[in-house]
Amino acid sequence: MTPYDAASPQVRDGERSRPLVDGFGRAVRYLRVSVTDRCDLRCVYCMSERMTFLPKAEVLTLEEIDRVASAFVALGTRKLRLTGGEPLMRKGVLTLIQRLSRHLASGALEELTLTTNGTRLAEFAGELAAAGVRRVNVSLDTLKPDLFAKLTRGGDLAQVLTGIDAARAAGLQVKINTVALAHDNAAELPALIGWAHGAGLGITLIETMPMGEVEADRTDQFLSLAAVRRELESYWTLTDLPLSTGGPARYVRVAETGGRLGFITPLSHNFCEACNRVRLTCTGTLHTCLGREDAADLRSVIRAGGDDAALIATIRAAIDAKPQGHDFHIGRGLGPAVARHMSTTGG
Repeated sequence: MTPYDAASPQVRDGERSRPLVDGFGRAVRYLRVSVTDRCDLRCVYCMSERMTFLPKAEVLTLEEIDRVASAFVALGTRKLRLTGGEPLMRKGVLTLIQRLSRHLASGALEELTLTTNGTRLAEFAGELAAAGVRRVNVSLDTLKPDLFAKLTRGGDLAQVLTGIDAARAAGLQVKINTVALAHDNAAELPALIGWAHGAGLGITLIETMPMGEVEADRTDQFLSLAAVRRELESYWTLTDLPLSTGGPARYVRVAETGGRLGFITPLSHNFCEACNRVRLTCTGTLHTCLGREDAADLRSVIRAGGDDAALIATIRAAIDAKPQGHDFHIGRGLGPAVARHMSTTGG
């Protein structure tokens, strides 16, 4: 299959002139692509301990991912983030990144980024930077080795910290993503923020989200970031920043540390009104809302031999139907808002 060319005359002169705008007037300029559902960690809030992963035939090939991502670029997407599972576990992922970087070179794409657990960053950091990646998000919920091993079901904190150092040495900007957990890291959050800022790293706190069946009770673990912010403001000076990196975080500057802190609050204060992003799973399913069971099957269009016009029409129909907001609720006795795991959807 020939990779989709976002600069082809057919796309440039036709469909690209009409941007992707949903029924509520929100322009979709940010695509998050899960390249695999597999991960080498088993974080307790993300996966079941014994996950059943997808057979290879159901997962998009690298060429198919390139084709869909490039179609979005042709339709005005400016930010592209690769996720998983753990994206650096996907065989050939560097080839995909190198291929997608042509859109950076052409100016069609503003940013190509990655969300990773950091376990393989030491191996890939230099090549990621050479391919045009300028920043990565690293998921890290604690600096305590024993707690890290517990939360990830066996992960090695030192391996992740080494990866972060390698990324910085390669010139990559690193931001830490931390899920706030009431019974595990709540008391550690100020120290985590201080560590990140002391190392010149940004950090974003994230509320746990009710996605997929896991063994843990998310009701017990849910920690409102509104409450966390009030606590931080009792001893730090937080100043709101008029800043957006394309995602859902709201940012503040911490005067005492000099660093930037983000809050992602899907439950205590949702961010749906300005949502500009959609997600493509590794199976080619397009989800226009993280908290809904909406789905458009792009894989079937491609594998049935659909041309570029058919692919674009399916994408447009999905964006037209993008819901106004999600259905995230959390409470004792309530099941997950959506059945799919975050590792399948793509973080």
